[in-house]
Order: sequence, then structure tokens, then C-alpha cells
Amino acid sequence: MKNELRSSALCVLGMTDPVQKVTLTQVLFEQQSGQINLDAYQQLTEQTGLELPGRPAKPELVSPLKVEHRTMHTSVGHAISLHALCHIEFNAINLALDAIWRFPGMPVDYYLDWLKVAAEEATHFTLLSEHLTTLGYAYGDFSGHNGLWEMVAKTKDNVLARMALVPRTLEARGLDAAPRTRSKLLQAGDKAGAAIIDIILRDEIGHVAIGNRWFGYLCQQRDLDPISCYANLAATYSAPKLRGPFNLAARRAAGFSESELQILLDAI
Repeated sequence: MKNELRSSALCVLGMTDPVQKVTLTQVLFEQQSGQINLDAYQQLTEQTGLELPGRPAKPELVSPLKVEHRTMHTSVGHAISLHALCHIEFNAINLALDAIWRFPGMPVDYYLDWLKVAAEEATHFTLLSEHLTTLGYAYGDFSGHNGLWEMVAKTKDNVLARMALVPRTLEARGLDAAPRTRSKLLQAGDKAGAAIIDIILRDEIGHVAIGNRWFGYLCQQRDLDPISCYANLAATYSAPKLRGPFNLAARRAAGFSESELQILLDAI
């Protein structure tokens, strides 16, 4: 009998070693790819003494204003930029695992969708961390900030807010940033890094689409207008204001409506 998915996701979320977390996330995905073992209605709670999410001792978490300066003009600045991407992907593994265990009563496809996201984020982290070693550095050698997880924590009691404000807001910002990041890597002569960004952008479109799918599902289920609902949630949870330029093609591919895109453009 395979381990139950949501309980296993909680266990992996609490793991502190990045290699172990990546490996067991992929194992969990492979185990559940056939017949899923899921208790969707089990009320899980955070285990006593388990700090979530599990993180290694390094990187040190600091204010976003205090992280090392990113630049492609020096070798260390190049490494800092890649390290920042590694840190984003490590946090993204955690947020996908959290979406699986924390919210009961969703359809089976919801849990399978977020398991797929977790596995792909684990692949992204591995690609970036391995590439970082070619520059002579490792994940944890520089500082990081906790911005992404802070919104995960804010929305821990509201699956609708989670879908609205993490994949559709914070992760969608990655769609906008990807073309600039890719261009900077190419200008620095880092073709391998640019190729990794291509993989990440392709997959992240799917991840944001999953957020859109389940936000739309919940709005329909609760008879809510998606646009006004999103605006209310963004205000209630103090979501960051989105600034252009926007990757409209990627956002369209991820399922944002033309009305939503026009709202973004009007706010510039």
C-alpha cells in the first residue's frame, strides 16, 4: 500500500535537507502517478515540534532589502542571481506540498495538480542548484528572504485566498520576470542558465494555470465573481501590487482573461 498522499506531503514539507526533500517529492509523485492513495477529508494538523516549512540552516533569511545585490557584471553577482532563483524554487516546492496537505475536501484532481507542481519545482531547484555549483557556489552560500512563504502563511486558513494570491499573484510575477532574467543570463554568456529559464517558464505557465483553475472552481462553487473576489482578497491580505512590464502571452497561456489583463495594463 502506498503512503497516503496528504500525510506524506506534510512529512516531506517538514524535511530540512534540500536533497532529501527533492528526492522524496519526486518519489511521492512517482508513487501516486498510478492509483492515488488519498484521504481528501482527513483533518490534518501540524505535528508537535515540527517547524513548517522544513529548511536547511542556510541560507540565512533576511529582509528583502538586505539580500546581496544581484548583478550579471561580476562572477559573484552572477552566482547571487542564480542563488536567488534557487531559493525561489525551494520555496515553491514547499508551497506546493503545503497546498496538498493543508486543505481538505477538494477534488482528487486538485491534489494531483499540486503534486505535479511540487515535482516540477523540485526539478527546477535541482537544475539551478547544480548549475550554481559550476560557478563554484552552493545553495545556502548567500542569504535569502521569506516573502513567498509569508503569503503562504497568511492564507493558511483559506484555500480561496491561497489560490488567488500565491499562484495567481506571486508565481505569476515569475512569468513576467522570466524574459528579462533570460536576457541577462544570455548577455552574461550563460547559455545553460538561459536554457533552464526556458524550462522553468514553460512549467510555471502550467503552475499558474493550475492556480487559475482552482480559483475559478472555488469562485463558481461559491457563486463569486472572480474579478471582484480577487480584488477583495488582494486588499484583505495586503497582496503586493503588480508592476509591469507584464508577460501577456504567458499570462494568457496560463488562463488569465482579457478583462484581467486589461486591469493590469490600466494600473500601469
